[in-house]
Amino acid sequence: MARQNPFDQKKASILAEIRSSQPDLSPKGDIDVLCYPIMDLINSHSDMVTTSSCSGRLSIFLEGTKQHNGVQKSGGKGEGGRWLYVTHNCDEVTGWLDKIDPESYCYVQDDLLSAAKDSDSSKRLLLYKYEPFILHVKCRDFAMASKLYNTAMGCGFRESGIGSNNLVAIRINIKLDIPIGFWDENANKIALCVPADYISLIDGLTCSKFQENARKMQVLYDRIKANIIDSV
Repeated sequence: MARQNPFDQKKASILAEIRSSQPDLSPKGDIDVLCYPIMDLINSHSDMVTTSSCSGRLSIFLEGTKQHNGVQKSGGKGEGGRWLYVTHNCDEVTGWLDKIDPESYCYVQDDLLSAAKDSDSSKRLLLYKYEPFILHVKCRDFAMASKLYNTAMGCGFRESGIGSNNLVAIRINIKLDIPIGFWDENANKIALCVPADYISLIDGLTCSKFQENARKMQVLYDRIKANIIDSV
């Protein structure tokens, strides 16, 4: 019996995981519904398989703390870092603050500039983050990886690249990463540095980015179908 090609083995394993009902390691715990069409399209090709994806999301993230050269600093997940709110749905952006425990935060009385003057490297920031669509695709060989990469670059995914083992990362830079508060150790709660009107403003900006992101995903789908899938 002929031994299966390593790429085909890997693809079979990944597709089995995609079909599995077991939760993955993302905050959401499973694949975004909006990713399925482009994943199914790519996985229909014998020389490609998707390995990870995100259709785009809004997240409200409280930084943790970590040791760096013996000094405790804030940053990343770290100790105590956590997501307060995550959604991949544009319709769930407006009103996210109402879905967080009102006892867990308060508004800073000083303006944002005054609050920023009190910041230091150990202050745990509350970050408002919009992250656009990202997709990783393992290809059988460099020729296939190059074709997919060039297709993605040609329709605006300028942050894309080819990594080791012919892994293509398809990315676009339409993100937001805005500090809107910090963890107040004295009050043992989050201190919001921006007013509700400002949050409404960036919520509107995020909704427009969700819409742009969806449009770019459709352009990418159409281009992959035309240039790669239907050209075989």
